[in-house]
Amino acid sequence: MKVLGLAGWSGAGKTTLLAKLIPELIRRGISVSTMKHAHHAFDVDTPGKDSYVHREAGATEVLVASGQRWALMHEHRGSPEPDSKALMRHMSEVDLLLVEGFKREDHDKLEIYREANGKPLLAAEDSHIVAILVDGPAPDSQIARRLPLIDLNDIGAIADFVMRHCGFAGR
Repeated sequence: MKVLGLAGWSGAGKTTLLAKLIPELIRRGISVSTMKHAHHAFDVDTPGKDSYVHREAGATEVLVASGQRWALMHEHRGSPEPDSKALMRHMSEVDLLLVEGFKREDHDKLEIYREANGKPLLAAEDSHIVAILVDGPAPDSQIARRLPLIDLNDIGAIADFVMRHCGFAGR
């Protein structure tokens, strides 16, 4: 399974890009899954439901299944947060796993850079960034000059890069 991340500061448009890129890659014959890091507490469960009651009672894992989907909820219960590699072991095999967030981890990543955010390039500190997606003028730095720059709004060009980079060219 190939892994490619999307990294960028908050508000850069990672989720918006994924919502456009996923269908384009699927159209090209690539099976895609995603993994997202949340920087805040979140819950996929609903208070009062049986699965919520199971977790509140102390269960480390609760799996909920139906005819349409299943979800596994795992409570850390004081254990440290796992890194992306540990979490990837729980993913079913697909052609490509797109990872949103986990920007400090060591898988290859596309950086989404928006000058309007006023934030520095992550690529300056991260050698795992393989291309920079920009929505305007390219940032003026040596890093930006050595990496491919792709128009953030050109989903076809981004998909072309992903296909080549991940070895799917010719599919």
